[in-house]
Amino acid sequence: MKDWDEIRTAYHVARAGTVSGAADALGIHHATVIRHIDTLERRLSVKLFQRHARGYTPTEAGADLARIAQMTEDQFNQLEGRLKGQGDEVSGNLVVTALPGFSARLAPVLTDFQSRHPDLRVQLLTGARLFRLEYGEAHIAIRAGTAPQEPDNVVQPFLDVAFGLYAAPCYVERYGMPVEKTLDRHRFVGPEETNSRAPFMRWLAQVVPSADISFRVSDDVAMQEALLAGAGLGFAVHGALPELVEVLPPRPEWVSHLWLVTHVDLHRSSKVQAVLAHLKDAARHWAQSEQGLTLP
Repeated sequence: MKDWDEIRTAYHVARAGTVSGAADALGIHHATVIRHIDTLERRLSVKLFQRHARGYTPTEAGADLARIAQMTEDQFNQLEGRLKGQGDEVSGNLVVTALPGFSARLAPVLTDFQSRHPDLRVQLLTGARLFRLEYGEAHIAIRAGTAPQEPDNVVQPFLDVAFGLYAAPCYVERYGMPVEKTLDRHRFVGPEETNSRAPFMRWLAQVVPSADISFRVSDDVAMQEALLAGAGLGFAVHGALPELVEVLPPRPEWVSHLWLVTHVDLHRSSKVQAVLAHLKDAARHWAQSEQGLTLP
């Protein structure tokens, strides 16, 4: 495979289904696209596409080549992001990942950081998926639970979050005020995944029968909304939702530890160091102003 341009062209033809679509995506003339495909088929001695009036349909060999080309292009794009991240300027793309429930705190902080560096393009990716820093999927990951152990990652303590067990006033009105010795008479809001990494969710799985978890959710934002709606007892950051009724106060074993995780290849870059310092300043402010948050 001596000419990546021709392979990349074949991938975009397979993706678009037409020569004109591939030409538009690549910013080249449609005649160049046809020449690349013809040259590649001669070199490989195999038919990559079936030509027809509506466009180009990949053969089995063409589909195989397109799959490999897509993986290669993705890796080149990730490498480009990592190389750009090693420069001295705070510009280009900045990708930060975190759990959905933390986005309300992160968005203003990252917006403030971007205002100081207007050439920066920010992506805040939320969800339970662990983005692969070694492949350049993110510059910084904010992760909860035990300290991440992946090799070649730099892990720093960020914030400790205290959780208590709460109920909505409408739940208490309907089912009565829960106390610890009568928890087996109550309904709970819990995670869809039974192997949650959150320490308070592990406690819930150990103490509360699965049948009593009558409302399950896929993320912490939905957890909060279900709790506010009175779906059951559930966990929330201590003091974050004053409209709720405290059932059990925070316990040390329920504390969720947050970590700042970066890959060693990007950790010392100016951009990553600048945003790490900005996030740590924000954590100090949160710890001073919010009762459920403390510095490690």
